[in-house]
Amino acid sequence: MVRCLIIVNTYKEESQKMGSEIKEYLKTLGIQGDIFLFNGFSEQYPFSGYDFVITLGGDGTVLFAARGCAPEGIPIIPVNFGTFGFIASVQKNEWKKHIHDFLDGKLLIVHRSMIQSEIIRGDVRRFSATSLNDVVISAKNSAHTINFEVDYGKTPLGRFVADGIILSTSTGSTAYSASAGGPIIDPYIDAICLTLINPFSLSSRPLILSPECELSVEILPSRVSDVIITVDGQIPTDLHVGDIIKIRQAKDKALLVGCTQEKFYKALRQKLNWSGGPNA
Repeated sequence: MVRCLIIVNTYKEESQKMGSEIKEYLKTLGIQGDIFLFNGFSEQYPFSGYDFVITLGGDGTVLFAARGCAPEGIPIIPVNFGTFGFIASVQKNEWKKHIHDFLDGKLLIVHRSMIQSEIIRGDVRRFSATSLNDVVISAKNSAHTINFEVDYGKTPLGRFVADGIILSTSTGSTAYSASAGGPIIDPYIDAICLTLINPFSLSSRPLILSPECELSVEILPSRVSDVIITVDGQIPTDLHVGDIIKIRQAKDKALLVGCTQEKFYKALRQKLNWSGGPNA
């Protein structure tokens, strides 16, 4: 039997109602639908054994599903209940059509690159995670700068004093990186974008890097001791002075159903008012 997991964002009351509706509808198609309640943070990844996943929430719900589905090769139909919908691009009134088109093999399944990050402390790997959007290294409390050094492969990029650093995928370029002044990158481009957060410098600019080389960030001593790494805005982990964070392209890709280039640029125009005109 075909099995589907429906990820319901518990902060969206309408999504809970629709989750039950979709489950009953899938039953009429001979598909077993199970519901998983997601409250924004979860260390559970209950995706094994499912043929496809439907997310009912915003982009954050898709980010959670992508981390669990990518290693299993499970496609995600992302129904948007959020604000922007750069990733969750299926509109609420389209879910039934998208399910039918997906089951009939008529929908494009887009492969989106992810990044792998790990913390090395004293030559021991202390943490490892994948992310579809970004990895952020920053002070735990706002309005504090931290010191860190960045290498790209064997090439040193420099030592920086800043509120933090964002390392994003092309998909994540429309998220935190964009609000920090980073560029918007077409999600079909394989790249890692390095964006500093409020750098103590007038010359620091975002960099778009090839994912062929590994990035490493070393935490240097500073007046602030509380430094954290956050994966997709959902997995915060404490960092120590001397920790080395290694970032590279992950071997697995997120499989997103119906997230076309046309929908991405439509969201860019409508949600971020990007039009190139004087009233943008």
